[in-house]
Amino acid sequence: MLYSTTTVPVRGHARPLLQRELHHRLDVLARAHRVPGAQLVLDTGSELVSVHVGTADAATGAPFTADTAVPLGSLTKPYTAALVLLLAEDGDLDLDDRVADHLSELRESGEVTIRQLLSHTSGLPTGVDSDAAARTTAARYLSAVGAAGDALFPPGSDFSYSNAGYVAAGRLVETVTGMSWHEAVDALLLESLGTVPAFLGKAAPARPVAAGHALNTATGRVRPVRQNLAPLEAPAGALQASAVDLHALGLALADRSEALPPAVAAAMRRPEAAAHPGALADGWGLGAALYRQDGRLWCGHDGNAQGTSCHLRVDPDSGLVVAFTGNAGAATALWRDLAEDLERTIGVRVPAMVAPTGPDHPVALPECAGTYANGGLRYHVALEPEGSPTLSVDGDLPIPLLCYPDLSVELVDPGTGRREPGGRFHRDPATGAIDRMQISGRTARRVAA
Repeated sequence: MLYSTTTVPVRGHARPLLQRELHHRLDVLARAHRVPGAQLVLDTGSELVSVHVGTADAATGAPFTADTAVPLGSLTKPYTAALVLLLAEDGDLDLDDRVADHLSELRESGEVTIRQLLSHTSGLPTGVDSDAAARTTAARYLSAVGAAGDALFPPGSDFSYSNAGYVAAGRLVETVTGMSWHEAVDALLLESLGTVPAFLGKAAPARPVAAGHALNTATGRVRPVRQNLAPLEAPAGALQASAVDLHALGLALADRSEALPPAVAAAMRRPEAAAHPGALADGWGLGAALYRQDGRLWCGHDGNAQGTSCHLRVDPDSGLVVAFTGNAGAATALWRDLAEDLERTIGVRVPAMVAPTGPDHPVALPECAGTYANGGLRYHVALEPEGSPTLSVDGDLPIPLLCYPDLSVELVDPGTGRREPGGRFHRDPATGAIDRMQISGRTARRVAA
């Protein structure tokens, strides 16, 4: 694997030792995790350092630069949320409007509001996979996911991460502005952030872009992978950007730039009462995930496209911004290791992921077995002969679960045995029976024992 490494002080005078250390650690971790290329921007308020290493495309050997745009996946969603909030700030819509009053294709969604779309508290299912989405129109897609019978819970009462909610938010932008989502996000937001637009599915971007990569376990080689986002899903995941670009968004969220009005930034990082995302984060605002760390409430978001992993963390109290992009799926593990290094380097613990709650010892929970549904997705919880539960999604290989007395669960990597927060089961308050589960932020209703 060809690696080139560069350190670029973006503004001010960063300590040479800090620059060299971050540069070295990013290079070492990228090699260790078999990630072809990565970018990191660290802004402490007094020092700003940008470092990047490696190659943008393992097949061509194109170098990673500070300007290389990486498919952001779900880190597109804060941009779409900010766009909707800018329209609300201008009086073009009200966040508590019913979505159905603007989008006739969601007329069966009842009282779902724009605010609930942005905070994932609408009760809409996540939506069909990208291959199926590519075979339909946005209107038909939303009509299907908005069917009253598929609602996961009453609007505004719980949390379920939903790509469909952001497809709807993008359609809302198009309806209000008369522009496509691509045109609107560029003209109304990216330009003010100083971000040169690059989108999945759009030909001839005006800047270098990185490929996503996966490790071929049979050959041990890292290969580029194809992005398969459907065009209608663009508002949920089509943006490509660099860590420098994510840093610009982070500055706006921390009220350190004029790219977003203070009221918009505040709405994005203000916790919504019903938003309990479980393993994804500690809370959610209007478009931003929220993380509690050492008495502070950080904001940001994570994003994964095919073979990429991108992360933004912002501490509004201190103004600290950390932005990271990596062009392989393994970059998620790289990001977590890097966050630990940052704690040692700058003395600040960056919340890379939700910390395990550390409940009591695992317990048997045989009543959790059954099938749960989120739209067309099926989650099947089965019991092994000795009674331990496993989870499979749409027939994939089962993953071991660990259940705890508070109904929280951990997912166990079958290969490494590593445990990670998974979510929790929920009981019906009236009957006491388990009627829902939330895994990786997505809620599913029980449909069969």
